[in-house]
Amino acid sequence: MRIPAEFNGPPGSGNGGWSAGLVAAASGLRHPEVTLRLPPPLDTELTLAGGELRDPAGALVAQVAEGEPVTGTVPPVDPETAARAAAAYPGLTDHPFPGCYVCGPRRPDGLRIFPGPVGDGRTAAPWTAPERPAVPTMWAALDCPGGWAVIGPGRPYVLGRIAATVHALPEPGAACVVTGAAVAAEGRKARVLSTVYGPDGAVLGTARATWIRVG
Repeated sequence: MRIPAEFNGPPGSGNGGWSAGLVAAASGLRHPEVTLRLPPPLDTELTLAGGELRDPAGALVAQVAEGEPVTGTVPPVDPETAARAAAAYPGLTDHPFPGCYVCGPRRPDGLRIFPGPVGDGRTAAPWTAPERPAVPTMWAALDCPGGWAVIGPGRPYVLGRIAATVHALPEPGAACVVTGAAVAAEGRKARVLSTVYGPDGAVLGTARATWIRVG
């Protein structure tokens, strides 16, 4: 399998959520949980076997295993509240990876999910589903909104582990809302949740993740 360069997160590596979603979809597991061991390389032929994703040199990039179903959700907000939160998105002016496919302000061709603070610990953002939504797209949409519940100035985090339950893909162009929240933090690790809601308020997908502080 290959992670195209357009689906980047930090410079030179795949967006964690999109990369994990690609691995999850290929694993065939009912409740896949993906752990990233190295920054996923872009435009590189990767091999998935025995639950391990390896690069051409044999380095372990990621692992996937059967996990528990993700049942928790982050409570929704209405589209107007999500829009106000996105307008206050800290990443518009101070972003550790401004070219991120999901949440980077310098990616006019990205998902343009800008998860700003709601005011009660949650993040929220509107999201217009792309023309060809797929499972990796949903995992990507569920990635950054949780991370931005803990990312702060001079406090960058990257995705370490994620499990997601995708109930349905959004219709192309659907006006969705994504929410995120921190659950716990210990040392360099933070546990977060995120949820994607469809235009009718139905839960399309939810995820739990562990983010790791870097730098």
